[in-house]
Amino acid sequence: MTTTTTDEGPFSSRGLLRFVDYASAAHWRAVLCLVALCLLAFLPGFTGIPPVDRDEARFAQATKQMLETGDYVDIHFQDEVRYKKPVGIYWLQAAAVKTAAALGIHSPRTRIWFYRFPSLFGAIGGVLMTYWAALAFVRRRAALLAAAMMACSVLLSVEARLAKTDAVLLFTAVAAMGALARVYLAQRRLPGADPGWTDPAIFWTALAGGMLVKGPVILMVAGLAIVTVAILDRSARWLLALRPVLGLIWFALLVAPWFIAILSKSGETFIADSVGHDMLSKIFSGQESHGAPFGTYFLLFWVTFWPGCVLAGLAAPSVWRTRKIPEHRFLLAWLVPSWIVFELVATKLPHYVLPLYPAIAILIAGVIERGTMLRGRLEFGLIGWLIYPVAVSLIALVGYIMLGGGLGLVAWPFAAAAVIMGLVAWRLYDLDGAAHSLLRGCAAALLVNGMVFGLLIPALPDLFPSKLIADELHDAGCANPQVAAVGFQEPSLVFLLGTGTRLTDASGAVDFLKNGRCRFAVVDSRSERSFARFAQAGGLFYSPMPRIDAINISNGRAVSIAIFRAGPAP
Repeated sequence: MTTTTTDEGPFSSRGLLRFVDYASAAHWRAVLCLVALCLLAFLPGFTGIPPVDRDEARFAQATKQMLETGDYVDIHFQDEVRYKKPVGIYWLQAAAVKTAAALGIHSPRTRIWFYRFPSLFGAIGGVLMTYWAALAFVRRRAALLAAAMMACSVLLSVEARLAKTDAVLLFTAVAAMGALARVYLAQRRLPGADPGWTDPAIFWTALAGGMLVKGPVILMVAGLAIVTVAILDRSARWLLALRPVLGLIWFALLVAPWFIAILSKSGETFIADSVGHDMLSKIFSGQESHGAPFGTYFLLFWVTFWPGCVLAGLAAPSVWRTRKIPEHRFLLAWLVPSWIVFELVATKLPHYVLPLYPAIAILIAGVIERGTMLRGRLEFGLIGWLIYPVAVSLIALVGYIMLGGGLGLVAWPFAAAAVIMGLVAWRLYDLDGAAHSLLRGCAAALLVNGMVFGLLIPALPDLFPSKLIADELHDAGCANPQVAAVGFQEPSLVFLLGTGTRLTDASGAVDFLKNGRCRFAVVDSRSERSFARFAQAGGLFYSPMPRIDAINISNGRAVSIAIFRAGPAP
């Protein structure tokens, strides 16, 4: 079968070539194009998706309590300390909410998307830092492709929409590794040359930022890369160019104040929770049922790094042949040792390996630049550009229909266009080359994001029972409703209904309702009989409100939730 292409249209060979030429003509153009690409990739659904359980809601609620109490050192979720992560992300979220309030925006504390701004900016920053880091290894056009792979990747598209640590960690990690790469490669080319202050300052500052956001993960990634390169080169003298004495002092000055403050406040509790209960339990056991075998991240990579992952296998032979080149040696040192550690750790979540994806993107972009990507009839591998939009579109649209959202006719054009882009990326690879197919894959990714995050998920309220409950209670005619929750006790409920929401059992909910007219009990169907029994025994009068039947998105289970109001029916 003969495949032909057209020279007309924005996604034709000529149109793509003109776009890449324009974007790579100057750094400012590349940055503007990448920011625009990030906004297209990350903004759909950013404000329309309610709080997502459980991590996002926990982070946001802890930040909200900081704003309520004015205590920006200690971290709490309701009355429980939350010492699993350092304070950095909470400070960033609090700054975003306070900035919104200063601008006169109404009630930013109760709107989840204000807490997501650090993740959005972190994701955009991670993409721009990928471009900057890639310039140490490849020319501008290839650096643009590496950054585009990150912007369109499935994993970063998800993390940019969640108020948690990982997008911000990506930004700090890529900044640190990009600066480290510049120092290393400069010393390889001209040993003993003065590195200046910029790259070492970026390295140590980014290292401190990553430490404050997610603890020692960034130290592991940078440290393993340094050790690996030193062993392979049989020399570590280039590390002197990082100005380690002054760098360590600067790092300590940035990191130590909060750690000293929290240790003085919590004593051994912080160390026990952050190191013992969080870090060590993840290493040796599958924390919160997130255990998985060795090789899990390798399998997840073929989904979470789409569309760039389609080229990974084709680029691997070229990367292997050039593995001793200093540039590739550094990138592989950034990637391989930390990847092995993550595979060995018992607890596995897809986002753990996100700081390693830029190294893969730069390696692939380098192969594209050299023109050594495998070509020929490779339908089995390249069909991934088509399979993903087909599979996601089918799953999303069928799920939307089954959950009662209707036919989702507005989403169908997005699905069709994404499938067409995937088909063209696959079928025209041999004719147009890897770069053009990658950009068509990115176009498919943007269409899928718009469909799933922008149209379908926000239109499915049954995926967010806490939001449905909050809407019912806010319409109940009480200026300040007080709530006790039994059975269904997700963090999003606390975030939406207030820090004072009581998480209790059936007996506690009955006692709670006895003490006021504007009090409500949110009772899961599994606890309704117990609640009725305790209410009868205690002589409690209460009236039912509309029942909530929904899906708990944190575990995928159906929930049926009754809402009871204190006192007889009005």
